[in-house]
Amino acid sequence: MSLFLEYFSYGFLTRALIGGTLISLCVALLGVNLVLRRFSMIGDGLSHVGFGALALAAVLNAAPLLVAIPFVTLASFFMLWLNERGKINGDAAIAILSSSALAAGVLLSYHSDAINTDLSGYLFGSILGMKQSDVWVCIVLAAVMVLLYLFLYHSLFAVTFDPSFANATGTPSTIYHMVHALLTSVTIVIGMRLMGALLISSLIIFPALTAMRICRSYRSVVLCSSATSVGCFLCGMLFVLLWDLPVGASIVMVSLGCFLLFCAIGALAKHRKT
Repeated sequence: MSLFLEYFSYGFLTRALIGGTLISLCVALLGVNLVLRRFSMIGDGLSHVGFGALALAAVLNAAPLLVAIPFVTLASFFMLWLNERGKINGDAAIAILSSSALAAGVLLSYHSDAINTDLSGYLFGSILGMKQSDVWVCIVLAAVMVLLYLFLYHSLFAVTFDPSFANATGTPSTIYHMVHALLTSVTIVIGMRLMGALLISSLIIFPALTAMRICRSYRSVVLCSSATSVGCFLCGMLFVLLWDLPVGASIVMVSLGCFLLFCAIGALAKHRKT
């Protein structure tokens, strides 16, 4: 206990815990809708776009978030447009943009000295390097996400499961999708500080899929996914403190273990019913 109290006396660790908890909550809320819409790999695609934008920011010596957030937001809108117009399906659009942006980022970094500690942190994750400004951004983003779900719960439910019915009842599904894409873009860019561009998609997919193993209603999936995401982050951070492990990889392995546990619980419950 004295060891943990000593850890929490460090400001960088407190910022990491607060920021990581809020990011985990935001990603879990977004992930439920993305998984149900079969658009879950958007996190992986947008993180690659974010890496390319961060490489450009490093070359231009500009503020990373001010460059990455607009680029990733435009990419998410473009994916949404391609998917809705039927030109290219969602998976193909993600593959095209993500691979192109990642290649552009590598080229920019190769022909300059842009691969530095900060950029590598966005690639592999460096939550312990979060600044106070990053924490405030996480607080604002989490507040927006929670308020969105509280006040627009029924509309989000309708748009997620039946956009055509939502449009017929006067709910503008396109606007809701654009708002969701914007929030996803911001969350992905900020979440890259926690998990890195290579692992951020796992933070979107695992909590939602884990909750769906035992939950059957939309409300219970949202609540269970949020609790699972935050719990896996805290457990991962515990392992990091105890054994000095990589943060992103530790959280992913804890999430995998939780997913397998919930699969076993769900299978056991189904077996008992039969």
